Amino acid sequence: MTTARIADPFALAPDPLKAMMQVEAAIRAGGLETALLELVKLRASQINGCAFCIAMHATDARKHGESELRLYLLDAWRDSTLYSERERAALAWTEALTRLTETGAPDADFALAKAQFTEAELVQLTLQIGAINLWNRLQVGLRAEHAHDLSRHAA
Repeated sequence: MTTARIADPFALAPDPLKAMMQVEAAIRAGGLETALLELVKLRASQINGCAFCIAMHATDARKHGESELRLYLLDAWRDSTLYSERERAALAWTEALTRLTETGAPDADFALAKAQFTEAELVQLTLQIGAINLWNRLQVGLRAEHAHDLSRHAA
């Protein structure tokens, strides 16, 4: 069990965190599908081991109609036929940028993304990948505790 290193980072850095929330709102308004953005955020959070963000984005994805099976298989998306070519391109780009020191953002992954997204969408997607990686670093670094599903523990 982990203990939060800083109980309320939002109270200690309200302006930068408010700005991050504004970046998120601007990305959502940019036109990319909500379901796609949730898959991207969830996949990056899986790679980064961010329990807080995994719980949040799995919950949000379900609220937007995502199936349980696609959520379960997200870590193995390359071996599943349940993801569209557009989603596969976004997930490959997500993995490439999240593992940047390992991958160097390969041309092949960029080409896949460029075939599925307009240049404007690619910028939005890249911003979202960068934003979720920053959120993951904040939450993992400060040991934020994920939400609990209390309904499973009810007597």
